[in-house]
Amino acid sequence: MSGALDRGRRGEALVGRYLEEGGWTILARNYRSRYGEIDLIAENGTFLAFVEVKLRKKGGRVPGREAVDGRKQDRLRKTALLYLTQNETALQPRFDVAEVEEGAGGPVITYLENAF
Repeated sequence: MSGALDRGRRGEALVGRYLEEGGWTILARNYRSRYGEIDLIAENGTFLAFVEVKLRKKGGRVPGREAVDGRKQDRLRKTALLYLTQNETALQPRFDVAEVEEGAGGPVITYLENAF
């Protein structure tokens, strides 16, 4: 596995645990469609969250949330729509972004609900 892919999966695992500790259930990891990939899909009884995870080194020049630009958001929306056509739900869907910053003190997660 490449270094960047391994780091990305590590960030997704951290956010998955963070969500589970907060009472969420992870329904899918790395859900893929012809439009792209959603890192995590989770539900908490009220919301169905499509979560994009961005891992960065501490002190990086660009925060993770800035990497989720309009083009990426469009791909995530299309992929989420495909998921919803295959998995009916009464839950309110939303798009969240989780930034994971790695540093000497350990990872720090900044979780942005309804990011776009």
